[in-house]
Amino acid sequence: MRRFVHSKWAKTRAILKDSSSVVEYVPDTSCLNMESLRQMLNKYKMVYIKPNIGTFGKGVMRVEWNETAETPYSYQSGKHINSFVQFEPMFNSISKEIGDRKYLVQKGIDMLKFKGNRFDLRVMVQRTPNQYWESTGIIGRVGDPQKIVTNVHNGGSLQPIEVLLSSYLDNDERKSFIAKLRRLGVQVAKAMRRSYKGIKEIGVDIALDTDLKPWILEVNTLPDPYIFRHLKNKQVFYKIRRYAKFYNRL
Repeated sequence: MRRFVHSKWAKTRAILKDSSSVVEYVPDTSCLNMESLRQMLNKYKMVYIKPNIGTFGKGVMRVEWNETAETPYSYQSGKHINSFVQFEPMFNSISKEIGDRKYLVQKGIDMLKFKGNRFDLRVMVQRTPNQYWESTGIIGRVGDPQKIVTNVHNGGSLQPIEVLLSSYLDNDERKSFIAKLRRLGVQVAKAMRRSYKGIKEIGVDIALDTDLKPWILEVNTLPDPYIFRHLKNKQVFYKIRRYAKFYNRL
């Protein structure tokens, strides 16, 4: 039984196959080619493209279409922004960068910000010793203002979710919202396990849009447990480590 799934497309399809309410939280995602990028840009104006297999946010690009601009098409790779008058030259430039690697194109989310910087959330979901799923930790990742990904390996920083939501929700609302995210994490784990029976843990990367709707950006089947050591509440990491030892991850 497969415990680790590296293909982002395979994980997306596993979630989309599920008939539960998880589907509504998955942004429109397709395999990248010239036509799929053109259609997604026409529909959403801003999209992300990312390697089908990859970690730490490497290779992720943001592509935008602003029809009123002098150079309507642009894409950002790292800190550099490339601008174009027409779509085809932009796509050709992107194709040179990615080579023969398989890429996905995903609807762009207008993410919430913390002190002016975009952030997303990592929800850790684990199989318990009693064979249930439990969301054992949530932590926020705040992006470098000059970069397009929030990953810590790409200059991002870690923050408690309570701090990140404090400007948007009061105390009771935060508690309710965090409980909702925990439930969503468990739903995603159940959906994944229906296709991949060997999975013991997942890390669900969730973006919140300006209406506070959660969007599942990605599911990681080999999530880093050690980022949770940065939380002031050490019991979160201790539980994550205890569960991980139970299924021989650590």
